[in-house]
Amino acid sequence: MTLICRFGVKRIADCLPPLIDAVTKAKHPVLWSVDPMHGNTMTTDQGIKTRDFDQILDEVRESFAIHAQHGTVVGGIHLELTGNNVTECIGGAGGLSSTDLARAYESNVDPRLNYEQAMEIAFLIAGQAREAG
Repeated sequence: MTLICRFGVKRIADCLPPLIDAVTKAKHPVLWSVDPMHGNTMTTDQGIKTRDFDQILDEVRESFAIHAQHGTVVGGIHLELTGNNVTECIGGAGGLSSTDLARAYESNVDPRLNYEQAMEIAFLIAGQAREAG
């Protein structure tokens, strides 16, 4: 069974530890996965659906740390991304802000990380996995 946790950065510290404890106590074998995208979705004052890249990064970091504290391992990560230079998620090394969203917002459904943001998170995940390793 795969458990996909999508709490958002504001709730993960309160919600994930008791879930891990309950699953561990019940001795259910699971694959733990984190979805830092959906729990961190917001709407700008202009009504544009977006995500804050820093919140996505923080949820990934916190997820790895919580699992390490509980002796469990993150086995998967759900990301929505594209290799295109879109401006759908704010933040990241390029410093995208809400005013940049209109420049290259192409998604009809959910905001995606662009190439630069995807590479940044890939390096974070590789480092976190190496440390958990």
